[in-house]
Amino acid sequence: YCTNLESITIPDSVTNIGILLFYGCTSLQNITIGNGVTSIGERAFDDLRALKSITIGNRVTSIGHKAFSHCTSLQHFAIPDSVTNIGTWAFYGCTGLQNITLGNGVTSIGDNAFSGCTSLQNITIPNSISSIGHGVFNSCITMKRITIPASVTSIGGSAFSYCKSLKNITIPASVTNIGNFAFYSCTSMES
Repeated sequence: YCTNLESITIPDSVTNIGILLFYGCTSLQNITIGNGVTSIGERAFDDLRALKSITIGNRVTSIGHKAFSHCTSLQHFAIPDSVTNIGTWAFYGCTGLQNITLGNGVTSIGDNAFSGCTSLQNITIPNSISSIGHGVFNSCITMKRITIPASVTSIGGSAFSYCKSLKNITIPASVTNIGNFAFYSCTSMES
């Protein structure tokens, strides 16, 4: 609840960002996370609606549950190759998020991780991913294109439901399971 804090740089000497660390810092706009940090805790940056820019160091391996949910002013986000796990609901409701780059080290994306990112248009899933969880891109209403790599074997239920601008998708031969309502209400789907 440091309501006047606008910018912060976390030095390389810090190794962990704890649970709810910056919750209620309603004016926080810019964050730089040093190269010493290896994990970002649950809800660490949750509900920072003024947040516009964040740079993550190259040693972070884990992004916790709801770590950046409801950061509605955040437009671009790059996840470094060091990250292997993106927690559930990690970017839920980031309505201003237009594009996100997933690093080549990501092996796990938690359920509903990008659900409700209503401005997200395109995303490329790296070859390191083997499954797309439940509701991961649910209600990404402006998403036009998605590339699913041959490494993916499973698409979870409601994974792309309500992606109303999604026109076509190629499902690779590697996929053996598609969950219920995976493409529900994709009203622009052509192929």
